Amino acid sequence: MWTSTQYRQLVKGSAWYDLIVMVAFVTPWSFSALHGVLLSVSQAFNLPGELPPFEPMHMLMANLLGSIVCVWAVLRIRDPQQVFGRYDAVGRFLFATWQAYALAHGGSSLLAIFLFFELAWGVVQVLPVRTSSRASSLPH
Repeated sequence: MWTSTQYRQLVKGSAWYDLIVMVAFVTPWSFSALHGVLLSVSQAFNLPGELPPFEPMHMLMANLLGSIVCVWAVLRIRDPQQVFGRYDAVGRFLFATWQAYALAHGGSSLLAIFLFFELAWGVVQVLPVRTSSRASSLPH
């Protein structure tokens, strides 16, 4: 169980994670560089699964994803509300579902790293938040 203050810090922490991980997805140039690094890592460790070259429409989808996730992250950094943490948890479970689907259908095993973090951030953000004793003692 989280206190309200702890939960706000958790929401902010998950947002910083998103911003750091996703900022390279925002532009075609930064994503191309990231894709090259991920491809090198995948080949160096001989990881199973495919990390295909990106066509213009794939790049568009990656850039749109990066853009919206970064905007969402900045919102949560600036205003880490509990409701934003709850919505973020739902989004993370959706992302995790599609990452698991991609893994099951031959996607790069590098996805497993991101899947782990999506599930971890999602689980900690659905845990209960303790209401303050002062608020619960006020007349309704």
